Amino acid sequence: MSETLITTAEQALEAALATSGARDPRDFYRERLRELKQVNPESYRAAVTYYREVLIPEVAGGAGNPLDAWIEYGRTLAEALAPGRTVSIDETGKSHNYEGVDSSGLILHLPQETGARALLVSLPVTMSSAQRATYDVLVKGKQRAQEHP
Repeated sequence: MSETLITTAEQALEAALATSGARDPRDFYRERLRELKQVNPESYRAAVTYYREVLIPEVAGGAGNPLDAWIEYGRTLAEALAPGRTVSIDETGKSHNYEGVDSSGLILHLPQETGARALLVSLPVTMSSAQRATYDVLVKGKQRAQEHP
């Protein structure tokens, strides 16, 4: 993979983030990759191959929304770490089956393993109080309501 291709893909993502106001998901995904490397080296290698052979060429080639492609990559990483299902949490806190990127939804991956915390896939630009409460309980494991500015 060429540096030019990587640079083009990064610029496309940066432009999409600036236009949408969305949060950059790459920090979440780097964390997922580190976890995956430790617990399942074979899946880690598959994720790196996907990044090199699918994600970067797709984003650099201008096919679709770069942010959507990155979020799908994040969902793939979460599934590799913990089989389960991905859901979107709307502004009211209601869960919906994941059917693609929704910029207003909080996207979480719910592992099949009982008691496992949800894995963050994507945050909306601004979380509603219901989304924040869902995030606090399912991702952070907090048991009490928190005061948020």
